[in-house]
Amino acid sequence: MPRASYCVYVVELRKKVFTEHARFRAANPQYNGVLECLYVGMTSKTPAERLRQHKTGYHSKRGHNIASSIVFHYGSFLRPSLYNHINEKPMTRAEALEAEAQLTLELRRKGYAVWSN
Repeated sequence: MPRASYCVYVVELRKKVFTEHARFRAANPQYNGVLECLYVGMTSKTPAERLRQHKTGYHSKRGHNIASSIVFHYGSFLRPSLYNHINEKPMTRAEALEAEAQLTLELRRKGYAVWSN
């Protein structure tokens, strides 16, 4: 049985990601510049620990860079008000991946510019 130990998180990005990062801009054609730019991810760590990994350019024990370059360069802070309701109970990896995708779509529909993997 899969272990339920994952959660989703949201990081606010500096708005210059929209003008400086062509793939981010292409992923968000609906964005009108009013709301914030965000990164949505999922993790088996705490959201604070995962943000720290992104901001320090964390590499796995095998030497793989597992930090998002978008969060590394543009990440500001966590936005728990956008994800706490989803993390009321731990999720399996599959559930967290689905929740990440759903939250990304929901936030885009509300007018945010969002990046997720």
